[in-house]
Amino acid sequence: MNAGFWTGKRVLVTGHTGFKGGWLVAWLRHLGAEVAGLALPPATTPNLYELAHTRQDIVSIFADIRDPAAVKAAFERFQPEIVFHMAAQAIVRASYEDPVGTYATNVMGTVHVFEAVRSSGVRVLVNVTSDKCYANREWVWGYRETDPLGGKDPYSSSKACAELVTAAYRSSFFSGPSRIGFASARAGNVIGGGDWAQDRLIPDVIAAIRSQQPVPVRNPEAVRPWQHVLEPLSGYLLLAEHLWRDPAAFSSEWNFGPDADSVRTVRWLVDRLAVLWGVPPQQMPQPGQHPHEARLLSLDSSKARALLGWAPRWGLDRAASAVVEWYKAFEQGIAVRPVMVDQIDAFMNTQRD
Repeated sequence: MNAGFWTGKRVLVTGHTGFKGGWLVAWLRHLGAEVAGLALPPATTPNLYELAHTRQDIVSIFADIRDPAAVKAAFERFQPEIVFHMAAQAIVRASYEDPVGTYATNVMGTVHVFEAVRSSGVRVLVNVTSDKCYANREWVWGYRETDPLGGKDPYSSSKACAELVTAAYRSSFFSGPSRIGFASARAGNVIGGGDWAQDRLIPDVIAAIRSQQPVPVRNPEAVRPWQHVLEPLSGYLLLAEHLWRDPAAFSSEWNFGPDADSVRTVRWLVDRLAVLWGVPPQQMPQPGQHPHEARLLSLDSSKARALLGWAPRWGLDRAASAVVEWYKAFEQGIAVRPVMVDQIDAFMNTQRD
């Protein structure tokens, strides 16, 4: 990554009040970019948006991407050069409860963002979808960008739809003389400080540890490609730089997943976080009926390694240590924005594991 590239760039992040969006905004501001955010107000208390004082140094626009007029107005107000589209309904279980809202946000909301891009001076767009956009056959090997899209639940299906929308807009409106850098990015299960979303593993683990209770776990043997949130974000930033320089060569789909030794069970990660916190590992089955969730999923990131020069920097143990470090600082009343900047600097200065 060329840190100097970002100085003064006008960057719009949709979903900036969320977990991944909050970390991306902090990183972009640390690199000297001018940043605007477009999202709904924070959905939880506490939340990373307020704790990291995000509103103090960016243009923050509260609006719903399901409202095309509001999206267009945000683009006209800020005039971004680079857009990271991250706003989404991002929870699998929530998609069973509200499939209509999930599709409206993840599919039509994406269309509204793309339409705003069409009528603006944007040079680069990175649409962040999910590893769950693939038709998951529970393979032991990782999915490549050329594998079929699918999804057995509304969330996964909506992300596959968003990928199809991205490909259609790229070929219909952003190729030829009007070409801009227009790509999608797929990442797996990210962990990091500041995540309080409902039905997410890390918030549940930290809450249980802090209250000295066993951690409720739905699928302890489910295997996931765990990675610290900074890993895929570094891929998105690197991809955007390449798209700026050569949109024709890099406007396509990209996986950003961890190395094979970071593909672990839920049980392993829960136990490791407890040990790092300094408490005995305790898990208990979460009672009740649970909708279908994939038990095995991983990504093949060979394309990003070969063509972008991207690779993971932190192994899973280092990532888990950073999670514990962040939440312990929060528990002790330490300001979290400096903790985030310190972790960003440590990540950028780390040689690849």
